[in-house]
Amino acid sequence: MFPLNLPNVLTMLRILAVPVIVVALLGETPNGDALAAGVFALAALTDGLDGYFARSRDAVTTFGKLMDPLADKLLIVAALVSLVSLDRLAAWVAMVIIARELAVTGLRAVAAERGIVISASPLGKAKTILQVAAVIALIAADPSPLWVDVLVYVAVAMTVISGLDYFFGLRKRFEEQAEKRAGAKTKPGSPGVS
Repeated sequence: MFPLNLPNVLTMLRILAVPVIVVALLGETPNGDALAAGVFALAALTDGLDGYFARSRDAVTTFGKLMDPLADKLLIVAALVSLVSLDRLAAWVAMVIIARELAVTGLRAVAAERGIVISASPLGKAKTILQVAAVIALIAADPSPLWVDVLVYVAVAMTVISGLDYFFGLRKRFEEQAEKRAGAKTKPGSPGVS
């Protein structure tokens, strides 16, 4: 059972919002687009709130660390796949965003094994805001006007840029870690050094 605190409840509500969004978009739901856009916007808002409450109330848990990023990915991926199936979004756009999210998740796991934690960068935060704005716009505006298409392409560009920034930042941290280990082995008094 997960620890019952406000941040974890918000994370679970975000996960529970995923099927609501999918059904609202793909089902014969009256005012489905408006419902999906509203639920998606509220779910995205809880992403910022659960992290804030976890830190401010000293309520960070292992469950929250694992499930919070998973909830974010589920929310974005479900919305993107639904929009592709409705022909409101090009499949390649969804794949670029999904591939970046999966790649960064994998890199985070590798970094965690090495004891490296890289917090969210300003580029990563901008990426999230643009992705959320693009998804809401795509849901709410059908057919999408030019400004929505521009927003989607800006979100894709920021997704790629933030992914590269994360990759090169992590690579630099790996190199620094390797240099520290190499330096520790060659200090005077270490075995094998005269």
